[in-house]
Amino acid sequence: MGNYNHSKALTRTVERLSEPESLEGLFHRHTEGNPLPSGKVLEEIIELSRSIIFPGYFGKSSVNTRTIKFHIGANVEKLYKLLSDQIMAGLCFACATCPDAGVHCREKANDIAARFIERLPDIRRTLATDVDAAYKGDPAAVNVGEIISCYPVIKALTNYRIAHELHLMDVPLIPRIITEMAHSETGIDIHPAATIGHHFTIDHGTGVVVGATCIIGNNVKLYQGVTLGAKSFPLDEAGNPIKGIPRHPILEDNVIVYSNATILGRITIGEGCVVGANMWVTEDMKAGTRRIKKLKD
Repeated sequence: MGNYNHSKALTRTVERLSEPESLEGLFHRHTEGNPLPSGKVLEEIIELSRSIIFPGYFGKSSVNTRTIKFHIGANVEKLYKLLSDQIMAGLCFACATCPDAGVHCREKANDIAARFIERLPDIRRTLATDVDAAYKGDPAAVNVGEIISCYPVIKALTNYRIAHELHLMDVPLIPRIITEMAHSETGIDIHPAATIGHHFTIDHGTGVVVGATCIIGNNVKLYQGVTLGAKSFPLDEAGNPIKGIPRHPILEDNVIVYSNATILGRITIGEGCVVGANMWVTEDMKAGTRRIKKLKD
């Protein structure tokens, strides 16, 4: 042990870690001045967005009717700058080369950030229906303020609805980072590409998974542990998964799915259906039907 050459060991390790073959698929080569999107800054963007959508509940709690316009204006201005920079990083990440030194990406990022901010009133309106659904669906809730402040579903849905808008605007990488932040925070895993209607809620929330090609209607309620997943992954001739095909369930309006139910594949759960706890569903359900395990006597 006394003759062990620490310096040589570290040098050898650096050389091995820098070998091209060991970096295959694991090394993102940065264009100068264009780093990856920052998780820390995206967290700040989410907090700013939450404070704009739900003033007084997130961010500065001292906001009132006299200061609301200033509060929102200052946050919107900051949000635009931060989001534009992060979208720029996302666009540069997805772009192999920037022949114009990123000028086109900068203009595109500014445009997307502005168009996203224009969507915030609509995102707020939809989230208001989610808050209403959570409040009316939980007799333990004292008021809507408790729903906004405490319920993980609202935090997860805020991230999802923000990420979904950015996904629709073809922003690379960032939407997925934002929904994974909510996944870490709440235990609710919603892919940003999923389509979810108004008055959506998840009771308790932990362990819920909503896949990328899911389509969820209006007034749908899920409980904890529900999986809306894919039944199988079709492969191409080379044995690789075929991307971009619909493979997750469609839940029509007014569906209820109870805890730990698993619904797999591109099947349709018809309007008004009820899926009981711990059920495994891989076939279509006609509107108004129920799939519930009967308790043994």
